[in-house]
Amino acid sequence: MSFGHEQLDVYLVAIEYVAWAYRLCEELHGHRNAKDQLLRASQAIALNIAEGNGKATGGDRHRYFDIARGSALECGARLSQKHAKAAKPKPAEDVLEACGAISPQAQAEGKQLLDRIVAMLTRVGRRGYPVSKEILAYRTQAIDPDPDADSDPDRA
Repeated sequence: MSFGHEQLDVYLVAIEYVAWAYRLCEELHGHRNAKDQLLRASQAIALNIAEGNGKATGGDRHRYFDIARGSALECGARLSQKHAKAAKPKPAEDVLEACGAISPQAQAEGKQLLDRIVAMLTRVGRRGYPVSKEILAYRTQAIDPDPDADSDPDRA
């Protein structure tokens, strides 16, 4: 059995990004604030997708998907902000790369996942409907529509 949000491709990519962020943070020595904020924002993407998909109204759903999208953009900013103390940072440098904490390859990998997440959340937020399994898939026998005790042989 799975929940509706587990069927969303964007949720699966968000979980992939959370795993990527955890692996990155395990390798980071120091940079405590950057690690904490990156982990929180990465988790917020997946958690808001899950919570938003379960909301009954389109407005609520859109709000949670927008929050998830904002968290993804926040993660991207952590990977792309220029280092304030660098004399002349190169265009590709970011805070963690400029500090020597991550490689350009790691930065590109994280940004690729985030780009997919932002694009998918932009599309799914416009659709306005949740994803869920068909309830009928769980039925194993026919349901007798009337409450009497007979088996309704004419309906078989």
